[in-house]
Amino acid sequence: MRLKKIKPLKHRMSLRHLPNKKLLITTINAHSYNVSRKDADFAKALAKSDVLIADGIGVVWSIRFLQGRQVQRIAGADLFKFEMKRLNNIGGTCFFLGSSESTLKKIHKRAAIEFPNVRIETYSPPYKPKFSDEDNRKMIEAVNAVKPDVLFIGMTAPKQEKWALNYMDQLDAKHIGCIGAVFDFYAGNINRAPKWMQESGLEWFHRFSSEPKRLWKRYLVGNALFFSHVIEESFKPDKRKTE
Repeated sequence: MRLKKIKPLKHRMSLRHLPNKKLLITTINAHSYNVSRKDADFAKALAKSDVLIADGIGVVWSIRFLQGRQVQRIAGADLFKFEMKRLNNIGGTCFFLGSSESTLKKIHKRAAIEFPNVRIETYSPPYKPKFSDEDNRKMIEAVNAVKPDVLFIGMTAPKQEKWALNYMDQLDAKHIGCIGAVFDFYAGNINRAPKWMQESGLEWFHRFSSEPKRLWKRYLVGNALFFSHVIEESFKPDKRKTE
């Protein structure tokens, strides 16, 4: 997957124009792009998404630099808020798949207050590197028993994106959003960056400074690696122009 060819959603207003049908919605940032270069299945999941959101200031800048397109950053939390407000207006149904039972209870409790018109259902899959066929069957059956308007998957990337693509045809849901850390943000397990940091492109720094021992490699080494890929790609000729 090349940064010159990906087409993230342009801006938040575009969310309003998403059709009310089955869509796989994923996000991309510098870290996930780096991972996708080593994980072909993850790259496939991102490339085959119906909607790809630039959830990272580095991706926004790289698209502007490599493609000349103006793309606004849309965080997974922005997608979550948009969908929940939409469902609250129409009395829709939302399903949270992933995370622990305790986190899902926190999400349910808060969402029931903030979005009282939304029917909320949850399912906590087993915590393991790879799901068994029985695990997958139970998850699919739990979702399909509800037939949600929106299915949020929070299993962390790249696991959630690959799972969603593999089982999308079996899921009786409309918008399927892979939003990972938003589960923990909304539950209050992790504090999200202040608004001014979000808007100035420094949310990554807030996360890094909150957990430097765990995230230093992802953000310091990973960001440098990402921008080296951007520079490298800028020197690669566009095949369409050379043919």
